[in-house]
Amino acid sequence: MTRKVTKAIFPVAGMGTRFLPATKSVPKEIMTLVDRPLVQYAIDEARAAGIKEFIFVTSRGKSALEDYFDHSPILEQELRKKGKTELLNTLKATNMDSGAIAYIRQHKALGLGHAVWCARRLIGNEPFMVILPDDVIAAEKPCLQQMVEAYADTGGNMVAAMEVPPEQTSSYGVLDVAEDMGSVVSAKGMVEKPSAEDAPSNLAVIGRYILAPSVLKTLNQIKSGAGGEIQLTDAIAADIDRGTPVYGYRFRGQRFDCGSKAGFLQATVAFALARDDLRDDLSRYLSEIEMSRKAAE
Repeated sequence: MTRKVTKAIFPVAGMGTRFLPATKSVPKEIMTLVDRPLVQYAIDEARAAGIKEFIFVTSRGKSALEDYFDHSPILEQELRKKGKTELLNTLKATNMDSGAIAYIRQHKALGLGHAVWCARRLIGNEPFMVILPDDVIAAEKPCLQQMVEAYADTGGNMVAAMEVPPEQTSSYGVLDVAEDMGSVVSAKGMVEKPSAEDAPSNLAVIGRYILAPSVLKTLNQIKSGAGGEIQLTDAIAADIDRGTPVYGYRFRGQRFDCGSKAGFLQATVAFALARDDLRDDLSRYLSEIEMSRKAAE
């Protein structure tokens, strides 16, 4: 029987250089898709999967991220005074209970594996999740909830996975598939950012993980890999050799790479079109743009 997963690590120490100059003063994780920060989508998904303890691996300049989850008594008081109950409830949903959230500093940018390793003392000997807020997944059932249900049958390590064009494998960790069982695949290896010629498959790892505590012990010993960084993929792959099975889970939903400008814009449009209060105006505007383009041609 697998142990219940109640802890999650959110690696948010990156500088967000692809979004400069905005990220000079605004952490990328609180940039908004419509009216919710990226990190709020990640928190909501984690809550739906049963997470109770939220561990953020941060760096200098992320104080606005920490403030976001704090209570705002003056703002709450003003909303209450003006009878804006719906907005008040929206605001309260962003608050975190005392003791539910912790912040760990990553002092050097040594990669995702190192960021996860920084939280090892708060994880202890329990299975845990790793969630990358840059990967936003729109799904009827949240991606992590899907994974938790599958993990109950498999145990071991589990990563979210999706097929990508062969020419894009160099941007991802890629699974070496041992057995394809449909939504779940077992892996005999993982390769970080292989070229199209060297990739063992086109099944790429996306920013959702359910990991055994043994991965943290492996990270203690692992050396830097692709890009001179300590890669989480390498630690998970090494765990296979030590007897911990690794599974890829083909989630049901649409993933947006909000670490890129194009992906962020695509997600903004998609989430806005899914909203009843925004759909008509935005659809009309997009139609007008398309008609103007065709007329210009």
